[in-house]
Amino acid sequence: MHAWARTWHTVTLIIVLATLLLQAGLVIQGQAVLDESLVPPLGTRLWRLVSYFTVQSNILVAVAAATLVKNPARDGALWRVMRIDAVLGITLTGLVHFFLLRPLLDLKGLNAVADTGLHLVVPALALIGWLVFGPRPRLTLQGALWSLLWPIAWLVGTLALGSLTRWYPYPFLDVAARGLVPVLITCGAVTLVFLVLAAVAWVLDTRLPGVPNN
Repeated sequence: MHAWARTWHTVTLIIVLATLLLQAGLVIQGQAVLDESLVPPLGTRLWRLVSYFTVQSNILVAVAAATLVKNPARDGALWRVMRIDAVLGITLTGLVHFFLLRPLLDLKGLNAVADTGLHLVVPALALIGWLVFGPRPRLTLQGALWSLLWPIAWLVGTLALGSLTRWYPYPFLDVAARGLVPVLITCGAVTLVFLVLAAVAWVLDTRLPGVPNN
């Protein structure tokens, strides 16, 4: 099981790093991440790139995969929070992109490749890897509560910075265009989805067989 787990996590790590590098390269060249019509300075583009929940969740997946390549049975209080944030964050990324963002996009070429990798391929690899190879049991109620810190901090920070810069990483967060109440309703709905995913993850973590085993 350890050998299969290492192989899966290695493939996941390679794909997520390659996709992140591809997206970063496109941004450096001035390509749009979503539907920006103006190309800001390079520093602004790179800052905005790492501001996306998608990119942050992919980075968490990469970090988790790297640690699991070394030790498929990795454990630790902080690591548990990081791992579940990676799984829940990337799952939420895939769901939000599929239902809210994909209908707005018409990407071609390498932009489409990067988009598919970040929003569909990596989420699938991360979720399947967690379901099949774990490691588990790892999720506790305390860990689940701590896992809320990152997405809540990201949301509050994004809305606060958006109010100052008038730039929001996703159209459904644009207070200037949509109004505060619709944005808050959307945020509440997305937060509810995250909580449901956390509850499902906790149930699965406690009910599914413990892995990896020798």
